[in-house]
Amino acid sequence: MSKLPNPFVKKTANAIPIFLVSKAMLSNKNEFLPVDLKWAKTTGFEGKHLSICLVPDVKGGIGKVLFGFNKNANPLDIGKITRNLPKGNYNIASELNEPQLTALGLALGSYEFTKYKASKKSDVRFSLPKDVDVDQLSADIEAAYLVRDLINTPTNDMGPEHLEKAFRQLASRFKAEVTVIKGNDLLKKNFPMIHAVGRASSDAPRLLDMKWGKSSDPIVTLVGKGVCFDTGGLNIKPGNSMTLMKKDMGGAANVLGLALMIMAAKLPVRLRLLIPAVENSISGNAFRPGDVLASRKGISVEIGNTDAEGRLVLGDALAYGDEENPDVMIDMATLTGAARVALGPDLPPFYSDDDALASQILKASVDKRDPLWRMPLWQPYESMLSSTIADANHITSGGFAGSITAALFLKKFVNPKTSWVHLDVFGWVPSAKPWASVGGEAQGIRALFSVLQQRYGK
Repeated sequence: MSKLPNPFVKKTANAIPIFLVSKAMLSNKNEFLPVDLKWAKTTGFEGKHLSICLVPDVKGGIGKVLFGFNKNANPLDIGKITRNLPKGNYNIASELNEPQLTALGLALGSYEFTKYKASKKSDVRFSLPKDVDVDQLSADIEAAYLVRDLINTPTNDMGPEHLEKAFRQLASRFKAEVTVIKGNDLLKKNFPMIHAVGRASSDAPRLLDMKWGKSSDPIVTLVGKGVCFDTGGLNIKPGNSMTLMKKDMGGAANVLGLALMIMAAKLPVRLRLLIPAVENSISGNAFRPGDVLASRKGISVEIGNTDAEGRLVLGDALAYGDEENPDVMIDMATLTGAARVALGPDLPPFYSDDDALASQILKASVDKRDPLWRMPLWQPYESMLSSTIADANHITSGGFAGSITAALFLKKFVNPKTSWVHLDVFGWVPSAKPWASVGGEAQGIRALFSVLQQRYGK
């Protein structure tokens, strides 16, 4: 068996049992309730979802734990218990309907970002539930932790240069090939939009390119928006809108997590990972509203607003990835506020013309408790991206359908025959969940990996 990932230990004789208790179990008026439940009721514990009751043993220690848990609740909710237990080893003694996701919930709930301050959590460990695929669990945990760490790190330690370092570290671990095109070489090699967006920063723009796997296997290309900070450019954001812009590389973080899962599982694919890593800054050479940019695809693009930079760097990267005719191409980006207006922070929309692939993704998102929602590539809205002086404007003049029109803009850089999926993720938890504190978050990658595993797994 693989090395047990955090926060698990081998089952020990002194592990404190945790029993999952529902409200119904405590609503029984029978006076002959088991003594533990009578104790719980005496202390005011009612079995409310995610509530906790510590039951003492005869020596005054913790004999067992009762944890309120609704029968049909999301198994990831179990993560809440990791923040409510004293130091010790524990074992979930109740039967579990979904042990794999329950174990993942414990791990996700145990995450803590400690780069800049000491841990405040007690040392809590759990026996691994039975019937868990340890290799898959380890990859899921490591990928989620990687995504969270990258997004949570502020830009002074996660600019384009730092993102490149993280990219190279992952590539080195799995013996993948890396090519980096940086600075003015982006112009020489025909990536004008990536260069334009990042040229105003002292941390040079770059395109990170990773290849892994046999060249004879089907090509799976991942593209992630790596805008390490977004001031808005000359269309500068107000201060309250700029506060979280360290997370604007959330798409890059998520595809790095997905790539880790693919390589750890040794899927028989030729993986290609492309991340345009830039900082959208302001200086004398910043690109301007009204400029017309060339693109790798040959489409001229009028700049309607410099705060819509993500789709520009993705356009060049998508066009490049599409040139080798991938079997499937997936891009992930913290692209639009409109997506959050439509679906909120917890339900990322995705776009694809491949109905079969879209159906697989939707099913996997339900099975893996990794929510995604399909949105339409509504072709009549493409006219909203028209320009009087260029082939296209990259934004619309009105406020309607912002996430859809952003996806339609990206579609211009992809061959219609390519099986392509675009995810407009938030990459952030704005209010704590049972399995996640406020901060960076992996979204959609477990569902996407499940689909890729079904398609290409041995």
